[in-house]
Formats: sequence, structure tokens, C-alpha cells
Amino acid sequence: MKAKKRIGTRAFKIILLRDYGVNISEGRILRLLKSMTLPKMSTIKPRFKSKKAPVFSSDNLLKQEFNPNSPSQVWTTDFTYISIGPKRHVYLCAILDLYSRKCIAWKVSDRIDAKLACDTLEIAINKRKPKEPIIFHSDQGSQFKSASFRKLLDEHQLLASYSKPGYPYDNAVTEVFFKYLKQREINRRTYHSIQEVQLSCFEYIEQFYNNYNPHSANNGLTPNQKEENYFKKI
Repeated sequence: MKAKKRIGTRAFKIILLRDYGVNISEGRILRLLKSMTLPKMSTIKPRFKSKKAPVFSSDNLLKQEFNPNSPSQVWTTDFTYISIGPKRHVYLCAILDLYSRKCIAWKVSDRIDAKLACDTLEIAINKRKPKEPIIFHSDQGSQFKSASFRKLLDEHQLLASYSKPGYPYDNAVTEVFFKYLKQREINRRTYHSIQEVQLSCFEYIEQFYNNYNPHSANNGLTPNQKEENYFKKI
């Protein structure tokens, strides 16, 4: 099954009805999963936190309003670390469109710096080609306040918005995205190279999360389905 033991009973119920026409209760699904002795998803919390810039501060334009009315009104971003062996880390930067919760851009690097943030943003810009101002929300990481990153924002009418220092709830959607990425994929694998991490992220983000996983914020639609339905109406 495409889900590969990554999802919970509610999502299983939606997928079984959507893809196979099978309508059974969440309780029965839970009993079946237990009988199959599937491994529990990891709940290890990430230890990595991005660097902070102590002086510069900006307004929070998002203000925890996480449900815009159309695509490319609000993008959010953050970093997370991924372990390769016992002593090495690489870093994933991801950008979400809050309308559909779709991950519209991501990149893995062995350095967590402004270049990684800029490269990921350029991927999103090239895909979406924004023509109207967009709120671009992040935490207070120095990478997102660097001169090169701010210049890129200004060139494309992206309005910088920042979480309150030490307050992850201001970027809750991105935090949850990384939480489930870790539980469903990263913490269940052992990586030996950055290439393995890239392939794993591609499989999870592009094939599973964007294209297959029913999202509760989308009333059971996948991120891709949510956007497709929007563009059919205009």
C-alpha cells in the first residue's frame, strides 16, 4: 500500500473509501492494524533549532491566520535536521502554501545557511511565478533575515513575516509538517548519505504527502486535490 505504514486510522478510513470503496469504522481499522503488529510511529522530537538573530526583529503579519482563501497568499518555511550516521547531520528547508498545505519547494543541504534558504525560495518562485504580494512567514532564524534572503523577498513582492522569538505556535503548520515527516519517514530509516536523504524526502513529499495523503485541513483532500479543485472553479 502506498501509505507504507505512515498514517493513522482516520486517514486509512478516508483512503479505503476513496480508493477502494470500502467503508469500515476507525475502531475496526485500529484492531486490524494491531493484529498486523505494525511498528509504532516514532514520537522523537527534533533536537535541532535554527540559529537566532538577536538584534533584528520584524512584525508577524500572519498572526496565526492559517487558512487563506486561495493559493499563493501565504507561504511558510523552516528548517529541520536529519541525521546521517551517529555524528553527521544534513538539513532540509521546506516551503508550504498554507491554502492547500502543499509543500511547494524543498531542498536538502549539508549546511544550514542563507544559501539553502535562498535556493529553496527560488525553487518556489520558479514554480509559482507570483504576480501579487505574498506573506512569507518564518521563524527568527538568521538565515531568513540575511541580506541575500531579504533581497530575494523584496525582488518578488514577498512580505517578510516572523514568529515571535521562541514561540513555535506562530509557525504551527510548518512545525506539524516536519513532525509528521519525522514520524512517518525520517525516524524510521537509517541514512548513509545525503543522496539517500534526498530520495527519501522526494518519495515522502512529492509522492505521498502532496499527492496521496488526505489532509485534515483540506477536509480529507490531498494538497494537490485541494489546489486542483480551486483552479477548476476560476
